Amino acid sequence: MPPPADIVKVAIEWPGAFPKLMEIDQVSACVPNRNEIKNGAILRLTTSPAQNAQQLHERIQSSSMDAKLEALKDLANYSRDVTFAQEFINLDGISLLTQMVESGTDFGDMLSFTLTAFVELMDHGIVSWDTFSVAFIKKIASYVNKFASDISILQRSLAILESMVLNSHDLYQKVAQEITIGQLIPHLQGTDQEIQTYTIAVINALFLKAPDDKRQEMANILAQKQLRSIILTHVIRAQRAINNEMAHQLYVLQVLTFNLLEDRMMTKMDPQDQAQRDIIFELRRIAFDAESELNNSSGSMEKRKSMYTRDYKKLGFINHVNPAMDFTQTPPGMLALDNMLYFAKHHQDAYIRIVLENSSREDKHECPFGRSSIELTKMLCEILKVGELPSETCNDFHPMFFTHDRSFEEFFCICIQLLNKTWKEMRATSEDFNKVMQVVKEQIMRALTTKPSSLDQFKSKLQNLSYTEILKIRQSERMNQEDFQSRPILELKEKIQPEILELIKQQRLNRLVEGTCFRKLNSRRRQDKFWYCRLSPNHKVLHYGDLEESPQGEVPHDSLQDKLPVADIKAVVTGKDCPHMKEKGALKQNKEVLELAFSILYDSSGQLNFIAPDKHEYCVWTDGLNALLGKDMLSDLTRNDLDTLLSMEIKLRLLDLENIQIPDAPPPIPKEPSNYDFVYDCN
Repeated sequence: MPPPADIVKVAIEWPGAFPKLMEIDQVSACVPNRNEIKNGAILRLTTSPAQNAQQLHERIQSSSMDAKLEALKDLANYSRDVTFAQEFINLDGISLLTQMVESGTDFGDMLSFTLTAFVELMDHGIVSWDTFSVAFIKKIASYVNKFASDISILQRSLAILESMVLNSHDLYQKVAQEITIGQLIPHLQGTDQEIQTYTIAVINALFLKAPDDKRQEMANILAQKQLRSIILTHVIRAQRAINNEMAHQLYVLQVLTFNLLEDRMMTKMDPQDQAQRDIIFELRRIAFDAESELNNSSGSMEKRKSMYTRDYKKLGFINHVNPAMDFTQTPPGMLALDNMLYFAKHHQDAYIRIVLENSSREDKHECPFGRSSIELTKMLCEILKVGELPSETCNDFHPMFFTHDRSFEEFFCICIQLLNKTWKEMRATSEDFNKVMQVVKEQIMRALTTKPSSLDQFKSKLQNLSYTEILKIRQSERMNQEDFQSRPILELKEKIQPEILELIKQQRLNRLVEGTCFRKLNSRRRQDKFWYCRLSPNHKVLHYGDLEESPQGEVPHDSLQDKLPVADIKAVVTGKDCPHMKEKGALKQNKEVLELAFSILYDSSGQLNFIAPDKHEYCVWTDGLNALLGKDMLSDLTRNDLDTLLSMEIKLRLLDLENIQIPDAPPPIPKEPSNYDFVYDCN
């Protein structure tokens, strides 16, 4: 007789004893989530979170320093658990910790554990950041200077300051009054990359939350303090690899710096503004050295206007009569004019050469400097995503932008000379303008992907990417992605495609068996909190659990506390359909985080929420989970892998047919023979 459906066999573990196999009746068991208990589960008996919280609340107030230190150490560890955190916070535990900090009586490890526990408890998002006093803020800010040699205290203090700034406008103002850029800069000049990372994170937070009218002022202070050159020397060019978190912070700083250009990018030129019109006059003067000619000219106003029109045409403006009208479109607005003036003043020889060179060509072959500069500025703003908020997950910073105080303008100067060179190489006419811009964009993007370490190296990369070289690359890529369209090849493709899809499916499932480390994201941007998920080798269970640090290699199944049977999975959802993307908060606003989010839905309301570390892992996991559920793998990665593997397999099978032309249609079926005398009847 089979056992009742409500009876499950589980292993019970408790400290100081061997595990014991027991039967549990799910109906009568006094366990809140008793329906989730499955056969073969391991249950660990521990002190309840409520009791644990009560005991630690009392222990951290002990008069014995040793007992208090041990209690704070335990608190820092237990605070990572959200259930414990809720219980401890209900006992007014946060207030107790802030009072301990404000008292200023704890130092060393005791203070370090206190701050660690505070950070962990606040990261759960249960308590509002607006509740903290000025005294507490002053104390934390003082630790940034006072405990520069105590890495753990300094790190926690910087993390708390960053959270305060990001999560509360009132606290931003108070922190900005207490901490200066000058106090943060010395921490970048040390050798500890983690401290450098937290320091840049605080600077980024202050930068991000500063009011629009204060942001440029803060940028000026950063320039005065030589932040860029300090980061270049002590971080980017330091003799060690840059980890992902540091790369992310450098990317955020890069984005915030370029976003200062947004105001000029979205400002239209006022044709009546004399100061703005003077910039155009200055461009004309530098190009044609016409100032003396004008002063000595006794010609009529009509003559002068005619001369202006002629020169503005040579400068490549669309509107020869009133070039100010060329800058009324946003983007790029006034930013294009700023770039042109910078180029004319700081690279005068190159500027004059380009203008005079083109003004001496036939009209249809001239590369219009004005129009080119406007379109190029717009293109560069699109490439660098000027005006967009930084992504929560991107690490894509470019070292070369940290090598010059006016990196965007220098970037433009290199690219406008590239545009002129490419125009000549293509022997372009005015009708080819958009084609030239497409080639130039490809040249710039290909050079940027190599992550040049300096602007000179970027320029050198572009020299090697001439129009001829771009054509060769395109031709090579076309050959590699050659699409055989003849009927026999299409039939062969159709025949071997299921084999290839099965191969891709196995690869995805093998990757899920290896597992992936995921970061936990919350309102405080990224935290060094990790969890790991992997599929069991028999493809029947997902094992997952929290980790204290990023793992080196695979994490064993038995060290992951939780598991989810694949049979219980109801659906896999992505993007905006994910429960954690429907919640209010900063993550909801971020397009790139949305593109990396997916969730597993199980039972009636159970969910397991993921944010993949990158697009590749996102594709691997969504493909693998869909394969487990018997659904199609629809990711971009699968499409690319299928195309690549199909192409390789077909080329391998056609090796023996090299230099033999494959007909578009199969050979005709021969006529029937006049008799079948050649057939041998076995009977």
